[in-house]
Amino acid sequence: MIQLEEKIYFYLLFAIPILVAAFVLLQFWKRKTQKKFGDLGLLKRLTPSKSIFKSTLKFVLFLAGLALLVVGLVNPKIGTKLETVKREGVDIVFALDVSKSMLAEDIAPNRLEKGKRLISEIINHLGSDRIGIIAYAAQAYPQLPITTDYSAAKMFLQSMNTDMLSSQGTAINEAIELASTYYDDETQTNRVLFIISDGEDHAEGTTEDAVEKATEEGIRIFTIGVGKEKGAPIPIKRNGIVESLKKDMNGEVVITKLNEVILKEIAAEGNGEYINGDNTSEAVEYIKEQLNQMDKKEFEAKQFAEYKDQFQWFVAGGFLLLFLDLFVLDRKTQWLRKLNLFNENKKK
Repeated sequence: MIQLEEKIYFYLLFAIPILVAAFVLLQFWKRKTQKKFGDLGLLKRLTPSKSIFKSTLKFVLFLAGLALLVVGLVNPKIGTKLETVKREGVDIVFALDVSKSMLAEDIAPNRLEKGKRLISEIINHLGSDRIGIIAYAAQAYPQLPITTDYSAAKMFLQSMNTDMLSSQGTAINEAIELASTYYDDETQTNRVLFIISDGEDHAEGTTEDAVEKATEEGIRIFTIGVGKEKGAPIPIKRNGIVESLKKDMNGEVVITKLNEVILKEIAAEGNGEYINGDNTSEAVEYIKEQLNQMDKKEFEAKQFAEYKDQFQWFVAGGFLLLFLDLFVLDRKTQWLRKLNLFNENKKK
């Protein structure tokens, strides 16, 4: 396991492409200036010991040394001791609706981004709970299996969008059925599923069966509604600019509305509750209270307890390369010239 202590120093690496550009421009300027003084062939004869490649080699050594020093400032650490620790928590699965209706902007910035923010804020308030993430539209797709790695969860969460699933529609039953496979501990007493959606369900007939089966397996289903009941059109954008609005087969603009009725029914049948996601802080605080009231399951997790600094290797390597750069001269190396590898020493 690798840990980076001071990631902010990575920004110093942006200096490298700037230095490369400056070096290339300098070489063009030198060549142009030499042409003003005389013929390049003649200048080459007058300076037979000048190496063409040494200046580039020196520059490469300098950049490599600089890069290693920057990595040294970041201070990578390697985990050296793995410990098994006992933690208490609840297994939580988030099922996020990624159908096109989630692009509606009746809630800022749009329903999908609002849903992602809600999940992210809930994760921020978790303790030792395990979490998993599912993306669903007409089908459900496992985005992240049950884990305690909250950083990975947020990374996967941010990558979710309405183009990740080719089949469109909204089948909540698919998400519930997939979530049932996430809970790998048969003795887990508290299994929680949060469905974040606008409530548009294109498979209503089978949703009740999926909810009933999930409750039999001890899963509590909470639903979080995002959107407004008055609804909004679905924008079709390119490069962030609205080009048109989604229309039906009759050419009429589609208005997608928050369907709280379905979400409330699912929550009631799933022994959970419906939560309106308009106010993020209130919704997250309520969810936090609900989770705190649940019995926690004790489980074991392995984690690195000790880390050792590794910056010294990179700093040493960086200074070594910079030291070598000082002793690499621009003139040709004499013993290499004597080898005459490229048949340069032709008899006149």
